[in-house]
Order: sequence, then C-alpha cells, then structure tokens
Amino acid sequence: MPDWVTFPARFDSLIKISQYVEGAARQAGLDDSSIYDLELALDEACTNIIEHAYGGEDKGEIECACVRAEDGFQIHLHDRGQPFDPDKVRKYNPHKPLRKCKPGGAGLFLMRQVMDEIRFEFHPEEGNTCILVKRSC
Repeated sequence: MPDWVTFPARFDSLIKISQYVEGAARQAGLDDSSIYDLELALDEACTNIIEHAYGGEDKGEIECACVRAEDGFQIHLHDRGQPFDPDKVRKYNPHKPLRKCKPGGAGLFLMRQVMDEIRFEFHPEEGNTCILVKRSC
C-alpha cells in the first residue's frame, strides 16, 4: 500500500508535488532524463485535475504516492473530482500546424510520449486515480 501525501488542488502546489516526486524518483535511482519526463507528465496531470476534475483551484485535494514496483517507478495521483474518460479526448495530431488545431488533447498526447504507461481508474465513491509509469529505472 503506497504512502499518500495530500496537497491542496492549487497551481502553487505543483512545485511541492514535483519536489516530492523528484525526491522519491532519485531515491529509486532514476536518472535526470527520466525524472524530467516524470515531472513533465506530473505537471500536466495535476493541472488537468485542478482544471477539469475540480473545475478550478481550492475545490479539492490531490493525493500523491510514489511506488517502486516490478514494472518500474509509478506515480499515483488521486482526486475526488469529476471522472475523466481519456477515450473522449480529441486525438491530437502532432503533424498538424498548431494554428489549425482545436484546443484539447495535446497534454494527454505529451504525457503518453514521455511515460511508458498511463492508467486511469474511476470509482464512483472513491474518486479517480491516474497512474503514471516509467519503466526505465
């Protein structure tokens, strides 16, 4: 069972969440490049929780846990906001000029580029969990 650390769902919490994850990743032996990827995906995931799950700042909390597992290093993010269905996000086309793109999808695309796996779990009573997995550790 992971040890959870709770942060207010605020943009100024992103630095503290990132510092917590960086410390755990360094202890797990991840290199600087992998830690950068983790922090990039983490920032996007937490921003999405604040903006989309909660609909703004100060409307909930983000629980974060770091886990050294058989399949690599994992970041678990938990919230009690609106559920997120990644299949309903517009597919981002990285080859299309940005000025011709409609908003949405780029963040999830970016997260998938830098992480080895992303899983989403939804429980009506318990809330939402996003698991970011980095195997190169």
